[in-house]
Amino acid sequence: MRLLSPTESPGGIRVNGTALIVTGLVATLAALVFPIWSYADRAGTGLDTLDSQSVSTRFGPLSATDRIFITKVRLAGLWEMPAGQQAEERAPSRSVETAGEHLVEGHTFLDARVREVAAQLNLELPNQPNPQQQGWLRTLTAARGTDYERKFANILRRAHGQVFSLVAQVRASTRNSLVRELADDANTTVLDHIKVLEATGLVDFDALARNGATASPPPVTRSPAPPGPTTAPDPATPLTPTPTLTLPPAASRPRT
Repeated sequence: MRLLSPTESPGGIRVNGTALIVTGLVATLAALVFPIWSYADRAGTGLDTLDSQSVSTRFGPLSATDRIFITKVRLAGLWEMPAGQQAEERAPSRSVETAGEHLVEGHTFLDARVREVAAQLNLELPNQPNPQQQGWLRTLTAARGTDYERKFANILRRAHGQVFSLVAQVRASTRNSLVRELADDANTTVLDHIKVLEATGLVDFDALARNGATASPPPVTRSPAPPGPTTAPDPATPLTPTPTLTLPPAASRPRT
């Protein structure tokens, strides 16, 4: 029986040791390169989506997230100003009444700012709160006394916390100078509102933490971007669903 040499296969074919080493190196290199190629910036990635959903303006590119932010600032004022007016009129305690005053003054200022920005960017803005916000107003209208104050503090504190994270995201990433300035104003106003709502002593921080921990991330979709530049927005119209409240005169800046 003849013993095989180290470079000879059982079938009698000689295998070069260098070839084995080269084959192994090629396989290792392929394993390292494939993940890099797989996650390279190709069509459909975040950067590609950012570019495809942004529009050019003389103030810098306007992204889909920028347009969502502008819309949300407008929507916040459309329901929080009436909620603040309601608190001024109905709140049994001075702390909740003060929170209502801050809401009215802050969102009067922000609403004037967002309409100015939207006009310069030729963006269309909503003129009524969305269904969820109208539901919050109905909940507050139906409540009375201490139950009203508790619901006022917690509904509005939760809503402001959600907006706060969007403001930070936009301020950190926007390439549009008008949006950047609006985010600065929104940050100041929203933080002030969070503080006065917490100063009522009625905010349930445990519920806020549970809500944040159990909130599921939004599903990944390929929905189209919000509308791009269109016509200049009309002035805000008074809210017709319950409660029916008039808007106060414009303020020059938010209360500090």
